[in-house]
Amino acid sequence: MQQGRMVDLDADLAIEAAAAGHEEKLALADSIIYTICEKFNATLWTQDEHFSRMLRVQYMEKKKSGH
Repeated sequence: MQQGRMVDLDADLAIEAAAAGHEEKLALADSIIYTICEKFNATLWTQDEHFSRMLRVQYMEKKKSGH
């Protein structure tokens, strides 16, 4: 985590995230994460399926537990 970049959630970023969340039907936290990835040309690595078809996302399906 110390190798990452800290990004302040300012008013402009919040407005962009709200618009992206509305357009992509994302929850607030997810829209903030996705907007930051877009803004900084970052790749989002996730196991959250709702991101699976979006740009800049590397989706890895969760392994099913064998219980």
